[in-house]
Amino acid sequence: METIDAIKARRSVKHFDATHKIPEDEITELLSLAALSPTAFNIQHWRFVVVKDTELRSKIQEVSWGQAQVTDSSLLIILCADLKAWDKSSSRYWKNAVQEVQDFILPAIDNYYRDKDQVQRDEAMRSCGIAAQTLMLTAKSMGYDSCPMDGFDFSAVANLINLPADHIIAMYVAIGKGLTEAAPRAGQLALNEIVIENTF
Repeated sequence: METIDAIKARRSVKHFDATHKIPEDEITELLSLAALSPTAFNIQHWRFVVVKDTELRSKIQEVSWGQAQVTDSSLLIILCADLKAWDKSSSRYWKNAVQEVQDFILPAIDNYYRDKDQVQRDEAMRSCGIAAQTLMLTAKSMGYDSCPMDGFDFSAVANLINLPADHIIAMYVAIGKGLTEAAPRAGQLALNEIVIENTF
């Protein structure tokens, strides 16, 4: 499927075929492509928690307003981010760059993030949002449906997945075979209402 077609066809699907399994090679391809999503300074701080254990999924569903897609989707991915990835061997993100670039970028990473908790969080959420869209468009191009989700108790889910203290959860992405088509788009705003040229 062409990228433009995937963008037009992607919809948030709520009802999945609970019997459908995505082959492991397709899961690997899906995650490998998501890992090509851009991040500031290439620190790749997203972490994709793939929840396969059915008992754990049921517990997660309980703290996710009972939403069926948590347990019925073929793949439940909890998008998290390591807030301190910038300070964990940052040279590995630039190991293939020429030394001149490394000498410039590594101090810049430290200067940009150190002692700036809000910046760290903002970048994490932006990066996870981009990765989520990559996951959803890739899934659509592979013939699957998806649903981005934030309707859950973040603290409870963090406990269930043993989230490290220096990580945050951004959202879920549920992926699988949809059972029903999404309803017609509820109402897209006109471009002249959302596009501002130069200044407000």
